[in-house]
Amino acid sequence: MTDEFKAAGCMRWGWFIAFALVLVLLPAVTNTSTPTLLAIWALFALSLGLMWGYAGILSFGHAAYFGLGAYGAALLVRSLGLPMEVALLLSPFVAAIGALVFGWFCVRLSGVYLAMLTLAFSQIVWSVVFQWDDFTGGSNGLTGVWPAEWLADKRSYYYLTLALVVGAILLIRRALFAPFGYAMRAGRDSPLRADAIGIDVKRIQWVAFVIAAVFAGLSGALYAFSKGSISPDTVAVGRSVDGLVMVLLGGLQTLAGPIVGAVTFTWLQDAVARNTDYWRALLGGIILLLVLVFPQGIAGFVGGLFDRMKKVNA
Repeated sequence: MTDEFKAAGCMRWGWFIAFALVLVLLPAVTNTSTPTLLAIWALFALSLGLMWGYAGILSFGHAAYFGLGAYGAALLVRSLGLPMEVALLLSPFVAAIGALVFGWFCVRLSGVYLAMLTLAFSQIVWSVVFQWDDFTGGSNGLTGVWPAEWLADKRSYYYLTLALVVGAILLIRRALFAPFGYAMRAGRDSPLRADAIGIDVKRIQWVAFVIAAVFAGLSGALYAFSKGSISPDTVAVGRSVDGLVMVLLGGLQTLAGPIVGAVTFTWLQDAVARNTDYWRALLGGIILLLVLVFPQGIAGFVGGLFDRMKKVNA
């Protein structure tokens, strides 16, 4: 093992430890719910990045599964009277059921037709939660969806969210470097060759669709309990667009890309909205500038920079 390789490994672990310390100490800096939201949106963006960057499925309606998880958690608590902990565990499966049905139709198409079909199913979900007043609360949504007493403190809820998000990231990373992950990449890069060597591309995409929905549903449930309420805006197309921007901003086909993009987008949105009434226009301009400066995404740019540094030192 060369000295340069050891130095690169130490540097990587140094950055990891520093980042972990920042995450643990973040609640001490602010008493707001911003750290919790950063973790939630990171998981949501990563679930979309899994489906888009690795399985090659572009979805314009990923917010549907975020919303199914959120409404599933809220209804399990309000209608069935289940404890918050049980509802949090079951809500991702509500999103998974929706993805099993919708994904079966979506993966039979490709390209723009697949993307438009995901948008159509998302609009169906939004219409149901918006118009079914007796069950979903209609346009008013559902309120009184609070976490358990031992999670009433914002810091406690943040650490629970952080633990679940970190666990989800590790599971996604394990899947990406398992045979299933390599099969996803093969189907993304060359469907015909993958099919010729015996990979069932459509089935792999369907499974990836459902897995992505599970993690999106978990992020939705965490969001519902962090806010104490849920509304149809959570399922709207705008939420899906936010997810797409997060993934593009951070970088496709990288595990860190969607996380970096989600943190950057959420922080920018919060910072800009606090300082101007025209925050949407300013936010759009800043994102456009970042995309032009970092065409491979922020994480992609940083990764490429480290690769060039390694080649120079080699």
